[in-house]
Order: sequence, then C-alpha cells, then structure tokens
Amino acid sequence: MSAFGAWRPPFEPRGFGRGRGRGRGGGRGRGGNVRGAVLALLAERPMHGYEMIQEIEQRSGGAWRPSPGSVYPTLQLLEDEGLIESEAVEGGRRRFTLTEQGRAQQAASDDRAPWEQIGEDVGSTIVDMRSAVHGIMQAMVEVHRVGTDEQRERAREVLAETRRKLYAILAEES
Repeated sequence: MSAFGAWRPPFEPRGFGRGRGRGRGGGRGRGGNVRGAVLALLAERPMHGYEMIQEIEQRSGGAWRPSPGSVYPTLQLLEDEGLIESEAVEGGRRRFTLTEQGRAQQAASDDRAPWEQIGEDVGSTIVDMRSAVHGIMQAMVEVHRVGTDEQRERAREVLAETRRKLYAILAEES
C-alpha cells in the first residue's frame, strides 16, 4: 500500500503501486477478444470463470492466457447485458450459461474462435517451440521424481549440452 493508503494519486506513473504492473501472463503478445472467447466457450457448455481462462490458454496453445482482471469484469458485463446468466455452485463459484439472447449474438458472430485468431497472430513456430519446451519440462520433472542419482546427472548433462547447442545456433552466420 502506498503512503496514500488504498487511494493512489492520479499522477502516479503506470507500473508503480499495487496492481499497475504487468502481472502473470504479461508479455505474451497482444491480448485477445475476451468477450468473443467467453461467448464461444459458453456456446459449448456452461463453465465457471477460471475454467474459461484454462480453456482459452489450452486452445491457444499457451499463446493467450487472459487474466482474471479481464475475464471476470467481462462476465459481469455480459450478465448485465442479459447475454449470460450465472448460478452459484459448490465452493462459492458461479457457473455461467448463455441466455437465448446470448446464443443469438454468438450465432451471428465471426466463425473463427478468438483463440484461433491469437494462434495465427503468434505463429505456429512459437506455439511449436512452447510445446517442445513444455515436453522437456515434463520429462525433467519425471527424471527428478523417479530417476536415480546417475539418471539425474545424465539429464543435467543433456540439458547443459542442449543449452550450448542452442547458443551455437545463434552464433552461426545467417
């Protein structure tokens, strides 16, 4: 909290103080159409907010993970507009569904889902690279979890060699 308490003066530069920086998910490229993504997901089945965030991240190949700060206000706005409705479910969560008006708007919208557009904007190379790195991380977790000390050391050597080879690629003349 700043010296001003919860209130921040209007002249406080962006990026300073609470909640003004680029939190989790920042720097992952341009944001997507949260409204369109929410409507597209709810056209498939009822979901709660966090589930939508996970679905969008998965469907975009990790290229887009909307923040709760963009998803939950969008849900509230869509509910205020009468396009979705919510019901309380276990654990204090709210499950959202499309209303008839929401279904009509979704049917009239662009055929491509917003996460597909993000994937195209980011490019398949980045998505493929992210997927490869994720696979390596999963393998490393397993080696650490169930491998012997000798296997862990061999895995560390493979990673060190891989790092050297990656830098060697950058050192090549184009």
